[in-house]
Amino acid sequence: MIWEISLCIYCFLSSYTYLFNSNVLPLGINLDNYEFLTRCIKEDLGFKNGKPVAASIIYKCLLHWHAFESERTAIFDYIIDGINEVIKVRDDDIVLPYWLSNTSALVCLLQRNVRSNGFLTTTAQRYAGSSGLTSRIGHGLKSPLKLIGYNDGMSHVEARYPAILFKQQLTACVEKIFGHLRDNLKKELSPLLALCIQAPKTGRVQSGKSSRSPGGLPQQSPGGQWDSIINFLNSLLNRLCANHIPSFFIRKLVTQVFSFINMTLFNSLLLRRECCTFSNGEYVKSGLAELEKWIVNANEEYAGTSWHELNYIRQAVGFLVIHQKRKKSLEEIMQDLCPALTVRQIYRISTMYWDDKYGTQSVSNEVVGEMREIVSKDNQSLTSNSFLMDDDMSIPFSAEDIDMAIPAVNTDDIELPAFLNEYPCAQFLVSHE
Repeated sequence: MIWEISLCIYCFLSSYTYLFNSNVLPLGINLDNYEFLTRCIKEDLGFKNGKPVAASIIYKCLLHWHAFESERTAIFDYIIDGINEVIKVRDDDIVLPYWLSNTSALVCLLQRNVRSNGFLTTTAQRYAGSSGLTSRIGHGLKSPLKLIGYNDGMSHVEARYPAILFKQQLTACVEKIFGHLRDNLKKELSPLLALCIQAPKTGRVQSGKSSRSPGGLPQQSPGGQWDSIINFLNSLLNRLCANHIPSFFIRKLVTQVFSFINMTLFNSLLLRRECCTFSNGEYVKSGLAELEKWIVNANEEYAGTSWHELNYIRQAVGFLVIHQKRKKSLEEIMQDLCPALTVRQIYRISTMYWDDKYGTQSVSNEVVGEMREIVSKDNQSLTSNSFLMDDDMSIPFSAEDIDMAIPAVNTDDIELPAFLNEYPCAQFLVSHE
């Protein structure tokens, strides 16, 4: 036991001595570097020709200061902590898109211009130890900063372990920012969707007359509820494009927003009998048509598979508005009308449905009996609310996806900040301008 303690003390003293005797000392204690980076992180430096200025400057400084080649340096942790602090203090729709653009650009720059040596695998395992990073970093080192498939004629820096870890931390930052941005959008969207699941009563009874709320204010027209969703989507796309976020992330974000729309509307339909009516099906169907127009106008580059994400609510609404339900067999319903829905979900809609417009009936008693029997057999393995959809909280991309999907970032011809002349450590940027 004593020799183990002695060994730990020896390792600590050796590391301590190395830090203060090695040639990386200036990088670790130069306050000028850190102050300059703080300004670059805390201030909005904007974009030049679609390129994030902050990411470009930070990368060029790290390259010039030989940070990527340092075996020990705190500068990478300082940058990560600074970014995390900014998005923690201002977790809004201005800061998050800005830093999603900048962090993803930094990941791209490291991936394409910095590479690792084979010795880093054992080094990473030695440094990570039992901190929980071993498996994540060890897996990432198979191809984290190593140049694969690039033949652009550029000179590439051989990175040490801190640079490898920096890339891993940046990737985690990208995932974190994406998740925060998506969750904020869901919060913003939820109250709008609550107004779209059921047609306004005044719109269904006296569609030709204007109406007022109990407070005396004019109520929105039925179409106005869906207009608010379209306005939300337009605003979202404008915000993302204004921050020059790569289309890969826009596509992933928009797709998850539509997945949330699908889940929210579908679950509301199955939980509220007043929503499972013929006229309400027509109302929601008209709104889905507006969403389809938006998806077409946004095109696949930004909308991706968004229309497919609405499959559940589209099929449920299609069932509500179809005529002669009693003539449909269970097989026809499952294969033609609602192929994405489970029997339990179809059973729920069928038994809650009522026709408030034409007075027609739901599916036949025979079909209801078939579904009840199937559901009864599955009851032991299903929860009471198993007909509901779950919200997708996953991050829909991997580190490898980011590396492959983000376009190259050219750091030349960047817009230098006005405060640059205050810092000697960054004067090389002026000479290279």
